Amino acid sequence: MSVENTHEGPARIALYMKAARTVHFIGVGGVMMSSLAILTHRAGYTVTGSDRTPSKVTAGLEAEGITVFYAHDASNLTPDCGMVVYTVAISADNPEFAAAAERHIPCISRADYLGWLMTAYQNRVGVAGMHGKSTCTSMCTQLFLEAEADPTVLIGADFAPINGAFRLGGDRHFLFEACEYMDSFLDFRPTTAILLGAELEHVDYFKSMEQIETSFAGFASLTGPDGVTIVNADDPHSVKSARTALACGGTGRVITFGVQTADADFRAENPHLERGLPVFDLVVRGERWGTVKLRIPGIHHIYNALAAAAAADVSGLDRAPILRGLSCFAGVDRRMQYRGQVNGASVYDDYGHHPTEIRATLTGASALVGTAPDGTPGRLVCVFQPHTYSRTASLYDSFLTAFDPADRVFLLDIYAAREVNSFGVSSAGLASDIGSRAAYCASPAEAADALRQVLRPGDVAVIMGAGDVIKVSRILFE
Repeated sequence: MSVENTHEGPARIALYMKAARTVHFIGVGGVMMSSLAILTHRAGYTVTGSDRTPSKVTAGLEAEGITVFYAHDASNLTPDCGMVVYTVAISADNPEFAAAAERHIPCISRADYLGWLMTAYQNRVGVAGMHGKSTCTSMCTQLFLEAEADPTVLIGADFAPINGAFRLGGDRHFLFEACEYMDSFLDFRPTTAILLGAELEHVDYFKSMEQIETSFAGFASLTGPDGVTIVNADDPHSVKSARTALACGGTGRVITFGVQTADADFRAENPHLERGLPVFDLVVRGERWGTVKLRIPGIHHIYNALAAAAAADVSGLDRAPILRGLSCFAGVDRRMQYRGQVNGASVYDDYGHHPTEIRATLTGASALVGTAPDGTPGRLVCVFQPHTYSRTASLYDSFLTAFDPADRVFLLDIYAAREVNSFGVSSAGLASDIGSRAAYCASPAEAADALRQVLRPGDVAVIMGAGDVIKVSRILFE
């Protein structure tokens, strides 16, 4: 069972940090946790951390001068440890978490800690939504870099222009990805909240759309009476949340973006694809700003672009760097990231793990499919690893149709994460129910071998999932 978020707040955490000499991070190998660990280290604290296995991320931490332990053990807490930061993905019986409680060392959840950290910045832009957070936050970063606004940034994925998942900039602009799982984002302190869209997700925590709408309204309300909520006008759940925040005085004003809503403040006109990439006219408060040609496949990314443009505009950026930034944005790690060629087919990695994300990504990828030199039409092939048993079981019917754009599908075993399989679901069963174009693979090596056997020139392969499905790409290319 996961550990819940703390809600100590910035004032109390500031007191803990004033007394602390060493800060320990449980689960330091995660993208966001590792970024927080490095920021803490650069602030002058001694930092230690623990995780299960070595990785590229932990190697970077060690190069920074941070001690990383590759097992969870009470002895990892040094005698002068003054505070522990943990991710809610750990279990309640984690030995380091238990040892900290026994020694009366303050334990703060990642979200609570981040909420304290960001209070040092004037303009705090938080990107929330069930899908697109990393891409939209990275887009915002690109725009702020183009404007030479020197942002501090925390993203849930590596972004090449900042050489990682975080950037330490000036003390004015703080751009961050706001995770909704277990209401983590309710500990943040945004001055501008972006609501990209809401639907049923994280079903081990969120039990209804009403609960999700309430949580998103709570996040928007954190901006305060002088704050701004930027909301997807085409998503009724997000609109309802924003209106609730506005009605109770939790946010000062609401700015809308959309493709279908005619009176949205930031609107895309004439959206279409050119060579598989989205193109649209950006219209802001009725004025045409210019044509935007994105460099990442998928028509759905227009929403991310509109939200990023609105956030940049609210933050005082000029029109020119906004347009330049959108047009030169080249994507983020594991979001339709091109990996190379296998048998003349193009192979991409993607993080998508929800049926809506899968369908949207595969629809975008289908526009990239070509033809073989002999004129044979190319095919779209997908390798997918479901993430958590609860999500697979609750959204099972949606998973059955999510792969409709693909011609072939290979499914790896469900990535358990924090769960045990009490739901009776399996990837083998899912493959059987999808039909003859789907097959089960017992290991990443078997999936890689399946790709080598079926791929041919003109094909596009997408390797998808939030677990360790990345091993398939590593086997193919590394």
